[in-house]
Order: sequence, then structure tokens, then C-alpha cells
Amino acid sequence: MRTRQLGSTGITVGAIGLGCMGMSFAYSPTRRDDAESVRVIHRAIDLGVTLIDTADVYGPHTNEELVGRAIRDRRDEIVLASKAGLVVRDGEILPDGRPEHLRAAAEGSLRRLGIDRIDLYQLHRVDPAVPVEESWGVLAELVREGKVGAIGLSEATVEQLDAAHAVHPVATVQSELSLWSQDQLDEVVPWAARHGAGFIAYSPLGRAFLTGAITSAAALEGEDWRQGNPRFQPEAIEANQKLAEGVAEVAARYGATPSQVALAWVLAQGEHVVPIPGTKRLAYLEENARGGDLALEAEDLALLTRLGATAVGTRY
Repeated sequence: MRTRQLGSTGITVGAIGLGCMGMSFAYSPTRRDDAESVRVIHRAIDLGVTLIDTADVYGPHTNEELVGRAIRDRRDEIVLASKAGLVVRDGEILPDGRPEHLRAAAEGSLRRLGIDRIDLYQLHRVDPAVPVEESWGVLAELVREGKVGAIGLSEATVEQLDAAHAVHPVATVQSELSLWSQDQLDEVVPWAARHGAGFIAYSPLGRAFLTGAITSAAALEGEDWRQGNPRFQPEAIEANQKLAEGVAEVAARYGATPSQVALAWVLAQGEHVVPIPGTKRLAYLEENARGGDLALEAEDLALLTRLGATAVGTRY
């Protein structure tokens, strides 16, 4: 697989990464297959998918434990990313950016992952009750202490990024970016390019919608959190089929799959952009990994951009 630099961090990763959340959280979490997930992670590394992304809130905690088991004998082959700053309280996921919480969270992540240093540690969300400089300051301390290699933010505004960057360099920004979630291209992706930061794109397949696999609400199981998402309501699913069909038509011209086309579009948004599609199935992993080698013509990139802009429903 081709590789990319995460901005000016000096960190080299495969052009396609792996998001591990769905292995134990959000998408049918009670139907876990940890043994299969470990096989997926191992195969990802074999394919050059070296950016492995998790977070303490996934589970909570069980996803880091799973990833820790999977990488135990392959630690030196990957770039391991985790996150802190979201907690589950009374069934709700809420921000917690207090410095004391983030320090304790980092220690917990190191223990669950079975490592002594996290390559990339990310503030999962900026806590509106805590100045971002305070949250960011404790992450910078973790870098100086050698417990963390580099630090990033997830779902941050340009103003928050500026404030953090003034305290310590922002290595990466992670936010949703896909054909039907293009808003980060206006300010945040360019900010990352200007400041030498990598941009990590989560949900690059539109939470599987862009693959063409979801044609009705019946495709979602009872525990699947997407059932409450605006874009996965019956009317929105029906309206957005035009987008899925358009992606499939482009894919047919290249002898590729819709997933590969959707990933190639994300990769085309900048050399500092690395998508992290999530999967817990080997077949989908193999398919996604091949998307890192697909280059789309300019007219098809423009067509896809226009199609994506017609998406019905907000992303949250």
C-alpha cells in the first residue's frame, strides 16, 4: 500500500487506516466476535494498514482491551492512535476535558493497551466547560513525559485549533469526512494543511451508506445507533439512494467497488488526509485496503463532489 505522512509530524502510515470502534461499540455491540476482530487487525497490518485508531469511550474500555490483545506481538509495525475526553454517564456520552480526567484516562489507556507509549493521543471532543488550552496543556505534558508521541484533536473548530496550536503543535485533526460530509473541506482540512497537521477522516464510507449496502431502514439491526441518525431515517435513506447509485456508476467505470471509490475521493482531498474506514470483516478490510491504490479522474472527482452535496439529512 502507498504511504502518507501525517502532516509534518514525521509519522508515516498506510494511506488507508483502520477505525476499530465498530468492533465493540455502536454497531450491534452485543454481536461481537473478538477473535475475528483480532484477525482483521492482524490482516490489516499485513496489508500495510498501519494507523490503528481506538478510544477509551468505545465500549467503554473494551475496544482498547481488544486492540491491546491484537497488537501485543506486532507493536512495532503500527501507529497506534487513541482518544480521551468523552465519558458515558447515565447512558449519555458527554465531554470531559478536565486535566485530571485526561491524565487519568491516559494512564488507563496505556494499561488497557498494554503499552508504555501511545503514538497519537487525541482529545476526542473539546469540553465547552473547560478552556481548550487547559485540556491541551495536560496532553502536552504527556508528550514531554514520553507517555505520548504526538497529540491531536477530534471535531475541533478552527478557533479551537488555533488556541491549542499556540500551546503545543497540533499533530492531527480527526473529523468526519466523506462524500456526504464535506463541511470540513471549507476550513478545517485547509487549516491542517497550512499548519503541517495530518487530517484523519473518520466515517469515510458514510457509515456504510456509500457502499450501497443500505437501501432501507430494515437493513439496520435493533441495537444499531444509526437508527436514530437523521440520515438513516426512511425518507432520507430513500432520497439518498441517488447518491449511492451515482457512486456505484463511477465504480463500474473503474472496475472498482463503491467503497473503493468513496475512499479514493477522500484521499484526493489532500496528501495530508488519511481515511480510517471501520470494519470487523476480513472481506471488507481487503476491499477497503485496495481503495488506497485507486486514482480517480478530475471529472469524476467533481461529479462525486456535486452528488455528495445533495445528501439529505444532517450527520448528527
